[in-house]
Amino acid sequence: MGVYENIKHAIITEVYPPGFRLTEEALTKDWNVSRTPIREALKKLEFDGLITPLKRGFIVRTFSKEDLQQVYDLRALLESYAAAQAAMNRTEEDILFIQEAIRAYEIAMLMKEKDMDQNQAIVEANSRFHKGVIEASCNNHVRDLIDKVVVLPLMFRSFYHFDQTDIDQSFQMHKTIARAIVNNDPDRAKTAMQEHILRGRDFVLQHYESGATAVNQTID
Repeated sequence: MGVYENIKHAIITEVYPPGFRLTEEALTKDWNVSRTPIREALKKLEFDGLITPLKRGFIVRTFSKEDLQQVYDLRALLESYAAAQAAMNRTEEDILFIQEAIRAYEIAMLMKEKDMDQNQAIVEANSRFHKGVIEASCNNHVRDLIDKVVVLPLMFRSFYHFDQTDIDQSFQMHKTIARAIVNNDPDRAKTAMQEHILRGRDFVLQHYESGATAVNQTID
């Protein structure tokens, strides 16, 4: 992977956790490269919304409870619409891509439970599935809007907290959405995608609140 991909992966997997300060000097040492590729990578990561600038350097973006609520609510609106459009506009190539993403998810489920590699594989398969649905919608405007809303670290963290039952439920929802798209059923595709994302929202918010409670108890 290139410098940008390496740093992005480190942020997503919380090697660089939320609130962590990033400087060109430190990153050149971490990745053993010159400042030019580091500088270019930081610009891309800022555009991605993964880091925010400081007077000197950057900080890995943090998310409040309100941020999480808004991100997932927007995703539910946009991706449910995209799923409905996909059910009407999909091609055979789109169907094949979506089904391959589902198969990749199934293979990841068979890996060692709660292994970091399994988590990464599931996140990647999940991203491929959602990308396939969005591309099948044939709506570039929706795709561009969703690209601005989807925040990869949130996805990674949600799957990190999933147990095998949660993972299986997510997998089953993917199959339900795919079936509706294959059957040209926009209403079912829309409602299934909305349910899928809102369920993810509730799960993330639950763990956010439990994490905040644990921090407060430690402080007390």
